[in-house]
Amino acid sequence: MQTDKEILLTASGLKKIEQELEQLKTVHRKRVADRIRDSKQFGEFSENAEYEDAKIEQAFVEGRIEELKRILMHAHVVEEDEVLTDSVGIGSIVKVRDLETNDEWEYHIVGSVEANPAEDKISNESPVGEALMGRKVGDKVQVEIPAGVARYEIVGIRK
Repeated sequence: MQTDKEILLTASGLKKIEQELEQLKTVHRKRVADRIRDSKQFGEFSENAEYEDAKIEQAFVEGRIEELKRILMHAHVVEEDEVLTDSVGIGSIVKVRDLETNDEWEYHIVGSVEANPAEDKISNESPVGEALMGRKVGDKVQVEIPAGVARYEIVGIRK
């Protein structure tokens, strides 16, 4: 992850990251330390799969803690009053209509760190997110997606 780039987060994204960091530091670190301690009873470290597995988990937990700290250090939180409703921006919830199928759905535009397509949270840096940024209700966008080209009309923008 780049450390010199500003990282955009919504207020809810910031809260999730802070909660994950706290969970890792208080719960997971202790659990891994207990696993390492308990695995010592299984004998020589060089032949102890439980110990090796616990050490790998410890490295993952510590790496994730450092990653979250870097995110928080470079975070710019988009406050509720900064979320646009006249045009699409970070934090906007955008209702779009597929111009071919007439299906409608909403995307929540977020920074890349909190993007989660399964929850319809898309990054402002993704192809669809980038195409929607700065657009207004009634605007039509065309985007290359893995399945081909998608054409959408923006039918609503809210916080």
